[in-house]
Amino acid sequence: MQQIGFLLYPGFQIMSLAAVSAFEFANIELEEKVYEVRYLSEHGGPIANSLGMVMETEAFGDPALDTLIVAGAPGIRLPNAAETDFVRAALPATRRLASICTGAFFLAEAGILDGRRATTHWYVSRELQSRYPKIKIEEDRIFIIDGSVWTSAGMTAGLDLALAMVEKDHGFEVARAVSRMLVVYHRRSGGQSQFSALLELEPKSDRIQKALAHARSNLKSALSVEDLAEAAHLSPRQFSRAFRAETGQSPAKAVENLRLEAARLMMEQGRHPIDVVARETGFADRERMRRAFLRAFGQPPQAIRRAALQELQT
Repeated sequence: MQQIGFLLYPGFQIMSLAAVSAFEFANIELEEKVYEVRYLSEHGGPIANSLGMVMETEAFGDPALDTLIVAGAPGIRLPNAAETDFVRAALPATRRLASICTGAFFLAEAGILDGRRATTHWYVSRELQSRYPKIKIEEDRIFIIDGSVWTSAGMTAGLDLALAMVEKDHGFEVARAVSRMLVVYHRRSGGQSQFSALLELEPKSDRIQKALAHARSNLKSALSVEDLAEAAHLSPRQFSRAFRAETGQSPAKAVENLRLEAARLMMEQGRHPIDVVARETGFADRERMRRAFLRAFGQPPQAIRRAALQELQT
C-alpha cells in the first residue's frame, strides 16, 4: 500500500484536497486499497481551512511516506521552521515530493526547488521567482515533474497532478478510467496561459473585450491597431489610449501574448512543422516566432516541444 501524505496548515485551501479523489477512485478501479491517504500537520489535531471547515490531522512524524503533497492556500503562505524541516526531511525519505498551487513556496523555502524546473499558480509565479531566483519557473505549465519533485499550478491542477501520479503508478488505462469516473480530462490540453493571458489583461469595457476576442479568433490576420479599433468600434487613437488604460499593455504586446499561448499549445500538443505553427498563429515566419519564444519563455519552440514529449514519456 502506498501512503500519500497531505501536509495541511491553518488556512489551507480545501480545493487542494480535490487531488484525494484521484487516489480514492484508483482504489475503487483496482478493487483494492493501493493508496492510503493521511493528513498531516505540525501538531496534529483539528486544522481549519480557509473557509473555517475543520479537518482532523496527525502530527508530523516519520516522513518516510511514498508521496508527500503540500496543500496550497488562497494567498502566499510561507512555512514555519517545523514545516520547513519536515518538508526538507521528506525529500530523501519519500519517493515523491509534491506541491499544489502556492504549496510550492514550502518546497522553495526548504531549498528543494533550487536548480529545478517548477510551476505554481500563474498569479504568484513571478513572486516565487523573485523570492527564489535559483528556481527555473515555467509559469504556463499545469504541472511539472523534475526528478522526484512534482509541482502543480492552481488548485484544480492538483487533480491533474494526482492523475499523472496514478498513471505513473498503475498505468494509462487505470488513470483514464479514474478520469472518466471523475468526469475530468485525463490529460488537460494547454497550459495556464489559456486561463491567464486574457484574465491578466482584465479589460473593463465590452469594447476592449470584443477587440481581444476578435484578436484571439483571428491570429492568422495582421491584427493592426486599425483592425482591433474597428472591432471595438473606436478610432485607432481612442482604442490605443483606452486599451493601455484598461490593460496596462499596448495592443501589440497583448496580441503577441495571445499568439505565444496559441503557438506554445500547438508545439506541445501536436506535431505540426514549426513553419505551420508560425503561420497559423500569425508570426508569419519561424524566426520571428523563435525570437518571441526566447523573449517570453527563455527557450526556442523546439525545446518547448521536446520538454512536453519527455514529460509525457516520464
